[in-house]
Amino acid sequence: MLELGLPEIALSPEERKRVVETLGREPTPVEWFAFDAQWSEHCSYKSSRRFLRNLPTSGERVILGPGEDAGVVRLGDYNGESYAIVVAHESHNHPSQVVPFEGAATGIGGIVRDVLCMGAEVIGVADPLRFGTSAWAGFIAQGVVDGIAAYGNAIGVPNVGGDVAFDPRFDDNVLVNVVALGLVKERDLIHSRAPRGSAGWDIVLVGKATDRSGFGGASFSSLQLDAQDAEANKGAVQVPDAFLKSVIMRASYRVFELLRREAIVAGFKDLGAGGVMGCTAELVASGGYGARIDLDNVPVTDRDLPAPVIAVGETQERLCWIVPPAFTPRLLEVYNEEFGLPRVARGAGATPIGKVIAEPRYVLSHRGSVVMDVPTDFLCGGIAYERPYELPSRHEGEAVSRDVDLHALLPKVLAHLDVCSRAPIFERYDGVVRGTTAIPRGYADAGVLVPIPGSPLAVALAVAGNPRLGAIDPYAAAVAAVVEAARNVAAVGARPVALTDCLNFGDADQPRQFGEFVAAVDGLAEAATALETPFVSGNVSLYNTSAGGNAVPASPIVACVGVLENVANVVTPALRERGSALYLIGPRSDALGGSVAGSFFGAENEALPRIDLAEVRAELEFVRAAIDEGLVLAAHDVSDGGVAVALCEMVFASRERTLSARIASHGAWAPQTAECGAWFGESGGIVVEVAAAERFRAFARERGCAIWRLGDVIAGDTLVFGECEFAVESLHDAWSSPLRGFYR
Repeated sequence: MLELGLPEIALSPEERKRVVETLGREPTPVEWFAFDAQWSEHCSYKSSRRFLRNLPTSGERVILGPGEDAGVVRLGDYNGESYAIVVAHESHNHPSQVVPFEGAATGIGGIVRDVLCMGAEVIGVADPLRFGTSAWAGFIAQGVVDGIAAYGNAIGVPNVGGDVAFDPRFDDNVLVNVVALGLVKERDLIHSRAPRGSAGWDIVLVGKATDRSGFGGASFSSLQLDAQDAEANKGAVQVPDAFLKSVIMRASYRVFELLRREAIVAGFKDLGAGGVMGCTAELVASGGYGARIDLDNVPVTDRDLPAPVIAVGETQERLCWIVPPAFTPRLLEVYNEEFGLPRVARGAGATPIGKVIAEPRYVLSHRGSVVMDVPTDFLCGGIAYERPYELPSRHEGEAVSRDVDLHALLPKVLAHLDVCSRAPIFERYDGVVRGTTAIPRGYADAGVLVPIPGSPLAVALAVAGNPRLGAIDPYAAAVAAVVEAARNVAAVGARPVALTDCLNFGDADQPRQFGEFVAAVDGLAEAATALETPFVSGNVSLYNTSAGGNAVPASPIVACVGVLENVANVVTPALRERGSALYLIGPRSDALGGSVAGSFFGAENEALPRIDLAEVRAELEFVRAAIDEGLVLAAHDVSDGGVAVALCEMVFASRERTLSARIASHGAWAPQTAECGAWFGESGGIVVEVAAAERFRAFARERGCAIWRLGDVIAGDTLVFGECEFAVESLHDAWSSPLRGFYR
């Protein structure tokens, strides 16, 4: 395709042969690029799809599982209406490595569109991030955070959750995962498919005029990064326009109102991978139809754009409707006149570009000639590979009992890049912009939103994923990600109801690297099934590998959506009352493999913490019930840094009240565990503050839940761990300072 000034396609020789044989002719340039996009890993999941079928996807609250732009779960009823939460989870890894600001910003833009296209009002976003540690990685991190902040703040959607991990193995492959939440009445849900009986309906393109940016994005995201191609790859990254997106969102909300009022069923989908072709082909194929589209009707910034760019280019800020012809004039009026898209950006607007046809063929014309004519099922059905893989061995190491110098080690653990305060990052984000944020990011284990005015119903969102574990045992890392995400949601008092995943791994054609993906999916499936929290949405990002063949640590990243029936019951880690008791739920162990403290001892090859999923489920149900009973004043999960860090963070959250804690020697609450494992082991669990200790103990006995008395909440600015005393301010400085100068 070089004669057209376009990059070469990434289809394998076997894939090219299959296209030629099925069509019975040499494909046109547009057809080649269309198959290149639709058959990429990014669009087709050709290597991963068969394994993803093992994940549980149905449950009591699931309205819509994987298969459309986003998943949908039931929130609850209010004033005679049934409300639902829409959730989507995506990655924008390769674009963010090449062009950090634009790559991350367009990641937020894309995930917001996925939620919007289900007929939902977008209510929140989150950003799990994985950064390297080199100077160049610091530059990328700054650009990523700035891009997320600039876009999310501009569209007026609060950032309510996320996490960050640092590892030199992300120097060449940053991971930028994004999550979005939306609110919709269940009866108003819109589907990303051509409705039944829609042959003859209009296909209407909405948004930015098509330009050269983002051409080849799907294929680019399905290949390993090569530093030598960095400049060329920049053209595959889209250019964001947050202000235009903000107007499009509000115009779309107006269209939703009209559709409800007139009882019109429509199809609606985001233009992401594959551009006009990818979106419209998937819309009609999922409904069993075809399409006839004239590329001359697609607004462009340059009249000389080649047909493949118009068809497959991934210009940002675009959506597509399928609507009855009688409704089309009203649709155009909303976008073009009421909200004035043509006045917001040059060439922007809503434009009919084609028709749904009964015959399942996808036909594109350009300048009077047919440039694409293929069966929709062949184009969108994708292909599937049974790639060879080598499952990694489950990690087996011995737990080593260690005593430690607590005075020396605690400040080091608090200052570790995977433990220290993330405030310098998330303070760049607006977390309260819509006025519905009950718990902003950084104030609890999960962000909490109250999205329905006047209603006590609330939704919690938390993310989790531990690359230190992923580098050792991908299966264990996946189980731990599900458990921690669910535990974070339960720790604020919410019921975990659904999960999403973003699976970030190396090359699918390298058996060892692909085996890490397979093992992780097995772990996700086992944990989600045991906790009865189904997956309703997700994403697979493969080829996170540098040109030297070095892959990122296996990184299954999980988001958990939780539901609170009454937001008044929500709790945070901040201590509340002097004299109240502190308890630990969850056993300790000497296993330090994969832990922050273990990294100081070279304990990577030691035993990993054992996770008993039945015990975890009982723990989460007990904590939620105790919170609902009013027995818990504060709660915080035990994760990176162990019990010692969890307690420090609870005290840090209470500095304005001048509350601290006096904790007994570890022998009193972890008698079978050595000092290091007791304080710093990452076996999980939850620390809770309770006012009525006797009632709490009785409640635990009734439910058969084991608890350990840690100590008491005290007044003052000294934190006491056994025989050791620490000045709270000194510990807080160690915890809060490492990232202050990380972004310059």
